[in-house]
Amino acid sequence: MNSTFDNAQKRLIQMMEGLNLNKDVIARLSVPNRSMTINLPVRMDDGSTEMFEAHRVQYNDTLGPYKGGIRFHQNVDLDEVKSLALWMTIKCAAVGLPLGGGKGGVTIDPRNYSLKEVERVSRAYIRAVSDIIGPDRDVPAPDVNTNGMIMGWMIDEYSHIVRKHQPAVMTGKPVGIGGSLGRDSATGLGAFFVFDLWMKRNKKIPSETRIAIQGFGNVGSFFSIFAAKAGYKIIAISDVSAAIYRKEGFALSDLTAFQKSRKNLIDLKCESGATYETISNKELLELDVDVLAPAALENQITSENAKDIRASLVLEIANGPVTLEADEILEKRKIPVLPDVLVNSGGVIVSYYEWVQNRTGDYWTEDQVNHKLKERIEDAASACYNHSTSSDKTLRTAIYERALKRLSDAIESTGTQETFNGK
Repeated sequence: MNSTFDNAQKRLIQMMEGLNLNKDVIARLSVPNRSMTINLPVRMDDGSTEMFEAHRVQYNDTLGPYKGGIRFHQNVDLDEVKSLALWMTIKCAAVGLPLGGGKGGVTIDPRNYSLKEVERVSRAYIRAVSDIIGPDRDVPAPDVNTNGMIMGWMIDEYSHIVRKHQPAVMTGKPVGIGGSLGRDSATGLGAFFVFDLWMKRNKKIPSETRIAIQGFGNVGSFFSIFAAKAGYKIIAISDVSAAIYRKEGFALSDLTAFQKSRKNLIDLKCESGATYETISNKELLELDVDVLAPAALENQITSENAKDIRASLVLEIANGPVTLEADEILEKRKIPVLPDVLVNSGGVIVSYYEWVQNRTGDYWTEDQVNHKLKERIEDAASACYNHSTSSDKTLRTAIYERALKRLSDAIESTGTQETFNGK
């Protein structure tokens, strides 16, 4: 069975060869610049020492400093981190950011450790990678199971190491230490802008559109709230504890309460007094809905279940939720997929704005940040939709071609050319 990175790499190479890119460009983009694995010794609360495997992958920095989150998850491995770094490279190029692609992670389930132990792991990670990150080199951010508080610990550790205040070394941090207003909701809001633009272009009516969301973390929950505010009907959501379904749709007040509670869905009741039924994750993915939005982890729609998907549209809010084989099955079934590198780019767009604000010292209001996000992500989405329609190519191919053209131009501009002065 091919690994996640093998599939991501195969998809990328197919796209590049389809564009007849220079062989030097294909070689440069086919593998990461650096893959780093570290074992972190961390003192536990009981005095014992535990080792944690950790990674940082710097995929490509042709367009600017590496950019990519740090995730804490029990299934993190180098293969996953390489895939995520590749996708981040494409994502930044697709939406026109002067940033490259990177990613990091620690193999840990933070739910099994105390807050002090998670802090020690966070600081140990930064000590291990401090010589390869920095505002002009590699700018990490939060990802799965990391947040502003953890970014605050990491920035504090980095500042002690370099002996100066460096807020621009990391994004997604609390506003009080240089974070940007609007960053927490940025990925979910950006996903909503991409989705809503698609629906309007296809003349869909929100109140008649049923959505199932797999994953109710930060991104999925914010997306559900923005979609519900716009009149879309959220009929199913899930987290690690359960998937819940309500044919009539969940009220906005219930979705907001679920998000704020920070508890497992299986333990919650609707504030509105409405009832719902518990279903399996498999049942959620195969619901008869208009939109299926996988917002959890990679490889959720595969060659095994793609034939059973009944949604009319798949909205990739997570990174890599549809495998290469599943993509081909959905294409044959004429089920469009709004691709992850476009849909979830709101997070890195506002991370870029945070980095800019840190470096200039000019901080913006939340309305200013959201306006800039909407403008940039809708510009990329419109270009993707137009190119897909005019070329009769999938949406994923269209957005990859946009990104690869930008990367190719930059690589060719900095390397030896086969011709010089027309010779």
